[in-house]
Amino acid sequence: MINSALMNVMTSAALKAGRGLKRDFGEVENLQVSVKGPGDFVTIADKKAERTIFEELSKARPGYGFVLEEGGIVEGSDKSHVWHVDPLDGTTNFLHGLPIFAVSIGLEREGQMVAGVIYNPATDDIFVAEKGQGAYYNNRRIRVAARRDVSEGLIATGIPPLAAAKIHPRFKQELSSVMTRAGGVRRLGAASLDLAFVAAGRFDGFWERGLKSWDMAAGIVLVREAGGYLTDADGKQDVFGTGSICCGNEIIHKQLLDLLKKA
Repeated sequence: MINSALMNVMTSAALKAGRGLKRDFGEVENLQVSVKGPGDFVTIADKKAERTIFEELSKARPGYGFVLEEGGIVEGSDKSHVWHVDPLDGTTNFLHGLPIFAVSIGLEREGQMVAGVIYNPATDDIFVAEKGQGAYYNNRRIRVAARRDVSEGLIATGIPPLAAAKIHPRFKQELSSVMTRAGGVRRLGAASLDLAFVAAGRFDGFWERGLKSWDMAAGIVLVREAGGYLTDADGKQDVFGTGSICCGNEIIHKQLLDLLKKA
């Protein structure tokens, strides 16, 4: 793994928040049978995890700013560093008792993503990357898959929720285009893990629109440090600005972008 002081700080915060989520996840099955349902409980679990991460990172790196899924933007005295935090990516999975969710922490330095940690408490899997230091999964160095044709590849995506109905037509067109060529298409419901799985070679490519910075921040570093190519879904570098992403190895990334443009 990467033994830098920064990575130790980030993994410590992710693991601490993850321990609480793992305990709370164990209660979800019981809550499913209640009339009210587990929605309120999950909201509390989400906010509790975010508070843990905020406290841990603030203590270790005072002055750094934050972009938090729940808490919004917190300005720091150090304007060159910003944490992008998703304390529970895959909330709907968590809500339904599916063990596909993650804590995601990314660090932006002077406009560039430089470090990321993605941790799934349910499986105890952790993915880490730091600029110039490579990407790792549970102490093992990882690389993007080497397949050279999307027809042999497994491509991940995210289906827009009901609240994002305005982008449903575009997604249907893009999905139809990709399905005509891809060997298979999957939807996990947690963008951070989609990106981690691209970095680890489990998925050959991934695209999605309607994302926020905290969904992508950590995964961006992982994919790039694993040798992958990454842009927004239109082939530009404005990933946070457009809220979209497309990635894979050099060849799959280009083929996937071509399919999206044809949609």
